[in-house]
Amino acid sequence: MVRARRIVVKVGSSSLTTAAGGLDADRVDALVDVLARHADAAGREVVLVSSGAIAAGLAPLGLAGRPRDLARQQAAASVGQGLLVARYTASFARYGRRVGQVLLTSDDTSRRAHYRNAYRTLDQLLSMGAVPVVNENDTVATDEIRFGDNDRLAALVAHLVRADLLVLLSDVDGLYDGNPATPGTSKIAEVRDPAELAGIDIGSAGSAGVGTGGMVTKVEAARIAAGAGVPVVLTSAVHAADALAGRSTGTYFHPTGRRAAGRLLWLAHASAPVGALTLDDGAVRAVVERRTSLLPAGVAGVEGDFAAGDPVELRDTRGRAVARGLVNFDAKELPRLLGRSTHELARELGPAYEREVVHRDDLVLLQQ
Repeated sequence: MVRARRIVVKVGSSSLTTAAGGLDADRVDALVDVLARHADAAGREVVLVSSGAIAAGLAPLGLAGRPRDLARQQAAASVGQGLLVARYTASFARYGRRVGQVLLTSDDTSRRAHYRNAYRTLDQLLSMGAVPVVNENDTVATDEIRFGDNDRLAALVAHLVRADLLVLLSDVDGLYDGNPATPGTSKIAEVRDPAELAGIDIGSAGSAGVGTGGMVTKVEAARIAAGAGVPVVLTSAVHAADALAGRSTGTYFHPTGRRAAGRLLWLAHASAPVGALTLDDGAVRAVVERRTSLLPAGVAGVEGDFAAGDPVELRDTRGRAVARGLVNFDAKELPRLLGRSTHELARELGPAYEREVVHRDDLVLLQQ
């Protein structure tokens, strides 16, 4: 933790706003004080993944609480995002730091060109001394292209920017083996394997009522990041300085895997399939065991209405999802291709059809 040079810090709505909505300037300034001082240390870089846009827009729009319908959530995000970034801009300016806003949807990062562009933008901001402030693009994201919560987004951003550490800031000072408000519960200092958490009641939403996450989403985010080789500290916002300084605080999640190949982590954890392909037994073995591309000859069925480039599930004959990938054909094109070799299709339909249904570089296996 002390040696970490590039760090992603995620902060939730409850740590920045009041329960009624509206930004708490003192809380924002306190967080920025910690981040700016840390970033001023030699060679250190900070990416901030910040919730709070919807919550910040509640009071200005006269909303008593977070709306349930998507249209009003997006309206609140539209108003609140400007207020949030303006507040960060003013606060970081006290330290001579510039802020760059980066709004993402899952669609921006599961497609190859978009993924590379997102990385280049964030990397360039850091190299120019700016602090990227990342949020989900709530104003335009539909249910199909939403990350669902910024904890998951933070884990994926940590992988995207090749971070050395992910710090998840909450209104709770770590992971407990029960409800922290219940006498007798204990804080879990370290997690070396997700299996250690089996049987523990992690809980659900946070107490402030202005965000979408909770301890469940934070533990899932920690699992994703740790599985991709990024260590994670989960603690409260008031202990952010301790986490960044490497002092004992919160819960530390040890890395459990190696860094995955680029955007495939996003494809596995952030994309929402809009269709499905059923594979015959031979194709399942080829894709899962030999890690080959999926060819038309191995596809036995098509479900959904999707376009080329969309994410789809790959299922075995029992309906079990075994992989996820970006498809190279529209759904309406596929039925006449099923079970046929690429050479045959090229002769009959032209060279454009001598290609994979899903290329192995656009395919990720799912945990069974």
